[in-house]
Amino acid sequence: MKQLMLGNKAFARGLYEAGCCVASSYPGTPSTEVTEEAAKYDEIYCEWAPNEKVAMEVAFGASLAGKRSFCGMKHVGLNVAADPLYTCSYTGVNAGLVICVADDPGMHSSQNEQDSRHHAIASKVPMLEPADSAEAYEYVKKAYELSETFDTPVIIKMCTRVAHSQSIVEPGERVEPERKPYEKNIGKYVMMPGNAIRRHPVVEERMEKLTEYAETCDFNRVEMGGTKLGIITSSTSYQYAKEVFGDSASILKLGMVNPLPVKKILDFAAKVEKLVVIEELDPIIENHCRQLGLSVSGKDLLPITGEFSQSLLAQKLGVEPKEYKSLGEPLPARPPVMCAGCPHRGLFYTLAKNKVTVLGDIGCYTLGAVAPLSAMDMTLCMGASVSAIHGFNKAVGQESEGKTVAVIGDSTFMHSGMTGLANIAYNQSNSTVIILDNSITGMTGHQQNPTTGYNIKGDPAGKIDLEALCKAMGFARVVVVDPYDLAQCDKVLKEELAAPEPSVIISRRPCVLLKYVKHNAPLKVDTEKCIGCKSCMRLGCPAISIKDGKAAIDATLCVGCGVCEQLCRFDAL
Repeated sequence: MKQLMLGNKAFARGLYEAGCCVASSYPGTPSTEVTEEAAKYDEIYCEWAPNEKVAMEVAFGASLAGKRSFCGMKHVGLNVAADPLYTCSYTGVNAGLVICVADDPGMHSSQNEQDSRHHAIASKVPMLEPADSAEAYEYVKKAYELSETFDTPVIIKMCTRVAHSQSIVEPGERVEPERKPYEKNIGKYVMMPGNAIRRHPVVEERMEKLTEYAETCDFNRVEMGGTKLGIITSSTSYQYAKEVFGDSASILKLGMVNPLPVKKILDFAAKVEKLVVIEELDPIIENHCRQLGLSVSGKDLLPITGEFSQSLLAQKLGVEPKEYKSLGEPLPARPPVMCAGCPHRGLFYTLAKNKVTVLGDIGCYTLGAVAPLSAMDMTLCMGASVSAIHGFNKAVGQESEGKTVAVIGDSTFMHSGMTGLANIAYNQSNSTVIILDNSITGMTGHQQNPTTGYNIKGDPAGKIDLEALCKAMGFARVVVVDPYDLAQCDKVLKEELAAPEPSVIISRRPCVLLKYVKHNAPLKVDTEKCIGCKSCMRLGCPAISIKDGKAAIDATLCVGCGVCEQLCRFDAL
């Protein structure tokens, strides 16, 4: 039966029907639901790996063993997985290997806006780009065939709109191929220089064959309409172009974006008077067209940053926009904020109060950078806080050691914080690292990680002891604090910053949104005692506001954490 499916769910259905047996991923918006949905099929072994590099290596190992495999990540995760990606392009595969990378134009939940097509080009790996849920579903199944036919991993590039929008899918049945026997082949799979030199020409020959395939494959299709304007496009840009131009323009819709066809583009260009390339982010298709000697418009008309939309295309390409209904007035700004009762809030308040320089990391705790806490000075990438504080303190010395910390979440620490911590222990900077342990991977929607004791299905799993791990890595000073206890946080922070050796503080309390967390009764305000000093407002808790000059608590949001109580000198809370 036909179903309305989220793009990521459709992707997972494609994995199931294609006979995928092993899936290893690291959660990252907007890719996370692919693996979460795949985990609902018992026929697919699914796991959350500590990071994307590990996930890709696991998937490669399963492919080597002869089973179709998968790994998924967001665009910045592909940077982490680039090492195995570029080399398994040389080795090729045994059974099919499909990689999902989900880009985030507009940076809805990302620290940069990179275009993953560059990785496909540089690694010389074919990349497919679906434009809706139905294509995501179909492309996955075809990607496995492509992988095994051309002996290559295949990347499928999703984006926020395709991953998180819904369209019609007609699911079928699972067809699991027989396991391909593993055969020892040192020349193919052992990438030491002598073998790699011989594999590189194989990769180049494969790219030539894939380019020939791109000329006639079903992924790339021409939809002829009016010939005054010809549009070359892909992904969601195709949907916007169809809605804006309809049949008034001809469209070459590219579903295979690496390698790009040559003859197909030249033939299409010859049939239209004006050629425009519509693609989000970098001008990759446009530059390809220019290399073919075509006169083409693209980034001279359309932005190189951010998401596109129907109205943007209409505006930039001189089309009368369709009528739409206005809300009448702009919506009030609603910036993101840490949840009421968030365990990170008390710790960040303590850091801000002590005017500590905070090198931050990637997670929901990055919101500690926004007002009124404003308690973060830097965020770069996963794990960078721990490495950066070492460099910061090595550069400045005693001047910074007693007033600088790194903060990193438990999942991010397992992802890429451990190596930075090992560097501090080995090369001995007097650095204080705070692990914000909220017992879950919070930012991407409560996925398990190696510190939680549960796997992707919620079953008991191996659990890493953070205290024991940090001590084993060479830290004599490892202390645990409750971030709801402001006095304890303040005392421990000052002690560890004053200590003449590296230390780790573990700020431990589970995320307030976890189902097993029992909340206290919401607090109330004694308006007789409240003088309206707004000390409680310095926490930035969304449950607290000021009404008629007095503090007010929203009982539907307050979880009774008591942190604000500790700030009120008049016992009004």
